[in-house]
Formats: sequence, structure tokens, C-alpha cells
Amino acid sequence: MKLYNTLTGRKEDFAPAGDTVKMYVCGVTPYDRSHLGHAMSYVIFDVLRRYLEYCGHQVRHVQNYTDIDDRIIARANHLGISPQELAEGLIRDFAAEMKGLNVLPAHVFPRATEEIPAMIEMISTLIDKGYAYAADGDVYFRVAAKKDYGKLSKRSPDSGQAGARVEPGEGKEHPADFALWKAAKPGEPAWPSPWGPGRPGWHIECSAKSLKYLGETLDIHGGGVDLVFPHHENEIAQSEAYTGQEPFVRYWLHNGWLYLGEEKMSKSLGNIIPIADALTKYGADACRLFVLNSHYRSPLTYSEEALDAGKRAAERLRLAASAKGGPAAGKGQPLDPDPFRARFAEAMEDDLNTAQAVAALFDLAREINRCRDEGRPVDDAQRALRELAGVLGLTLTEEEAGLAARPFIDLLVELRDELRVAKLFPLSDRIRSRLAEMGIALEDTPEGTRWRRRD
Repeated sequence: MKLYNTLTGRKEDFAPAGDTVKMYVCGVTPYDRSHLGHAMSYVIFDVLRRYLEYCGHQVRHVQNYTDIDDRIIARANHLGISPQELAEGLIRDFAAEMKGLNVLPAHVFPRATEEIPAMIEMISTLIDKGYAYAADGDVYFRVAAKKDYGKLSKRSPDSGQAGARVEPGEGKEHPADFALWKAAKPGEPAWPSPWGPGRPGWHIECSAKSLKYLGETLDIHGGGVDLVFPHHENEIAQSEAYTGQEPFVRYWLHNGWLYLGEEKMSKSLGNIIPIADALTKYGADACRLFVLNSHYRSPLTYSEEALDAGKRAAERLRLAASAKGGPAAGKGQPLDPDPFRARFAEAMEDDLNTAQAVAALFDLAREINRCRDEGRPVDDAQRALRELAGVLGLTLTEEEAGLAARPFIDLLVELRDELRVAKLFPLSDRIRSRLAEMGIALEDTPEGTRWRRRD
């Protein structure tokens, strides 16, 4: 398998360093509802994990929650609740949304507020090594001490952008130095430390958590492309400075942005489509197909048309995977799914090319429908379709199908009724036959035509 490594700027053969793939994915900062841009990232890394496990790898997956942050504090104050109450509620919502999207839960979900001792120990060691310094209750990382700082983002420390979510402090030696510890402000949550009460900076939490739960070197670190700088750049600097080991991460993977119109979908901009709303309207399979029909490193633009197309596409796959054959089924040469499995694997091995993998699924579905119409056995092919769809996290369930197909089935039934009234029986019978092939049974009653899914 080849994966594009942001650090080297090229596709590289992937192989874990040990028996277990160590994968860390940056989690959400729960200060507002999560949106489809978040869903895009977590669906992508969910599919990567699923494919690695499908190939026989054991994966150890860690994903954090940044449950203390300037924005959490500001929004909690605006709502008149505690930062903890705000974060807890949004974390519960996020977990439910990920379950609704059929995203496998990480093995560990460490929270910033629960890992303060590990962060304090790491900061203390960085100070002792000369990589960090205290200034009036704050602690900053000294980027000049890390000679290869900027190797991920290809930026120099003098590029003019501070490396944190806060304004440059007066106590900084260099504008690019970033906060490891932030002195407490009146009324804000704070924890005791050797430098006075305060709370951790944004970047240090991921380094401390990954070190604690995955060790000094990770196989895969993932997140959105917006995290390359400053967050992941700073993670590299402080982690390698702390451990003395390089590399901190062997493969850096970053997904593209989701756009709403001309702008990136972002909580800070307020231009979001909440995950819960998308799930209610379109269903998990449609949302996943919307994401997976594009390459993960490419930007993606939201549109209702694209999600509607995802609903219809999910239903086509479901029907192909579950519909039974007609009276002549079981005769002739069985459909061989192996060429489609090979195409699927070839696409996934090429830097997780899910768009081509999805195309292989639809070609298999098309052949299943054709061969079933010819009466040829398709059971093995249907099992293969369900198996490969599962690698992409697609459920192809009746519940999903109800979201996608019901309006279209209702329309066809209504059209058939009108054709019968007009005595155009060959056309009305054709609709009935085609619906039967898709597993839909019709029942003509004095009250009108009813339909149901055949067992």
C-alpha cells in the first residue's frame, strides 16, 4: 500500500514499524456543533483503519478531545454555563453523530483535562533540555532550538505567523515561539503547575497523549490540511525535542477542506451543515458516499445535489446486494467477483483512492443486476459487494434504504396507477416487474396500491 506522506511530499510504501499500526487522529474542540467538514475527516480515517484491518493489520487508534480551550471558555461564558458542561454536552453529541455515521470508535479518547500531569512532566523536561522557557507564568517552546523546525509545513520560523491560537505574548523570545502552558486569567479554569496556576497550550496535549498511549514513534498521524501548520508542525518539534527520537511520525496524512460555496466550512465562520442535520436528511451511507466519491486529499464542495445523488447511489448498491433472483435464478455460470475485488484493492492501495474503489463497487452492482436478470447465480458476488461496502463503512441497510428510496418508489407506484387508469397495461406491468426485480412487492387493494419489501 502506498500513502502520500505530507512530510516528504510523495507517495511511500506503507508498512508499520511493529506488529500494530499506531494511528493518532486529531479530534474536535467541542465549543459548537460538529459539521460535515469534521465528518469528512473522520470518515476518511475510519476507512483507512477499516482497510488496514481488512488487510490483516492490527490497529491501535487514538483520538483526542480538546476539552479546554479559549473558544470553549468564551462560548461557555456567553451561554452562562461552565466550560466543562459545554464540552461534556458537545462530546456526547459528537459521539452519537459518529455512531450515526458508522465511524468505528477509537480505542482511546483522551481528554486534555484528564492528561494535565503528563503535559506538565513533558513541559518540565523541555525546559530542562533548553527547548522551552518560562515567562511570567507562561511557558513557551523555543523554536530556534529545533534546527529543523518547519520541515512539515515548509515554513521558516521567520515566516511571520505565530504558532498558537493566541496572540504573541510579550514574554516571547521570538514571535514563532508557541505556548506550552498559559498562565491563568481571572475566572478561567486553572490547574496548579511549577510555573503557577494555568492550563496547557493547544499543541502539547496531542504530544503528551500520543506518547502516553502509543509510544515515542507513531505510524500514522492524521487530520485536516489546516492542521499542518501550526499544530502538527509544533507537535513534531516538541515531541522530538522531548524524546530525542526521530521521526515522531512515520506517515503524516492530511485530508482536504470541505467548502460551502467559496469558503471552507468552519465553526468559526458559522457556515456549517451540522452532522446531525445531514444524517437526518440523507442517512449515513449517502454522507459517506459523498465524501468517498472524491480523493481524500482533494477539496470537496458541499451541495444538496451531491448528497441527493449519494442517497440514490446507496440505494442502488443496497438493492444489488440484497435483491433475489427470479424464477430462473441459479442457472448458468456464476458471476465471479474476484476481478472487482482486485480493482477495489488496487484503488485502495494507491493512496486510499476511494473514488476508484467506489466505482468498482458500482460496476460489480451493475454486473450483479445484469446476471440476475439472465438467471445466473450471483450469491457470491452479492456477498463480495456487501463485504467491500463494509470496508468503506457502508451499511446498505433497510433503514438507510428507507431514507433514500421511499419517495422514488412512491412516485413509481403513483405513475403505475395512472397508467392503469389510462389502460396502458403493458407499461404498468413493466413498472411492476421492474419493482419486483428490485425486491419491491405491490398489492392492489380497494384503497389503492400498497408496496412492501419482499423477505
